Amino acid sequence: MRIDLNSDLGEGYGPWTMGHDAMILDCVTSANIACGGHAGDPETMFKTLRMAAERGVRVGAHPGYTDREGFGRRVIPMQPDQIGRMVAAQVGALAAIARLAGTQVSYVKPHGALGNLAAADMTVATAIVSVLKSMDPTLAILAISGTDLERAAGEQGVAVFSEVFADRAYLPSGQLVPRSQSGAVLNDAKEATDRLIGYLKSGRMPVAGGDPIPLRADSICVHGDNAESVEMARQIRARLQAEGVALAAFLD
Repeated sequence: MRIDLNSDLGEGYGPWTMGHDAMILDCVTSANIACGGHAGDPETMFKTLRMAAERGVRVGAHPGYTDREGFGRRVIPMQPDQIGRMVAAQVGALAAIARLAGTQVSYVKPHGALGNLAAADMTVATAIVSVLKSMDPTLAILAISGTDLERAAGEQGVAVFSEVFADRAYLPSGQLVPRSQSGAVLNDAKEATDRLIGYLKSGRMPVAGGDPIPLRADSICVHGDNAESVEMARQIRARLQAEGVALAAFLD
């Protein structure tokens, strides 16, 4: 078995930094980089892209609502075509900076509230996929497993890869437990790692208030925005390797 390990990075701007990007990049095989919506600015993008390139880590765009105050975790009322153009602007910006940094954007993973909306709203998912296909048909999409974004990409013939979250709780629907609810984020590295290994062996993900559900996974996401993230990423990487799982970017 082989699997990709990804993380959301570059989520600072100006003098404000977030997370431990350099240490996380030593653990992952793909990096989803903020591109000016919920976070990120040209210098932060460039620095993160260069660090990823130096480590041979694949990079993807991580567009979100233009809502730094809410860190992209609030739904901003917009029409689907407006969402598509917002995504295009952010992905285009990161793609340009990536060329300066000596790498290229290979895929797109929507962030936060935008990602959750695209997971559950086929109209929004279709708008995002259509815009990305028009921009660059070689761009792949990294989608939450079992969601409308995954289906929309498949219907339009766009390469799509599925992800599960090592440190997020799931609902029986396959959606993530909202962060506003208790237990939505798993902060204990051993607990998260044990759950993940169990899922990989069974193909079924434990959920809140129900029986485990089947989910496909090409990639595992570990968030880089909390104090436990580095240790969790290290434990997950070590445990996967100990179990004989090969780590490689899903596009390699």
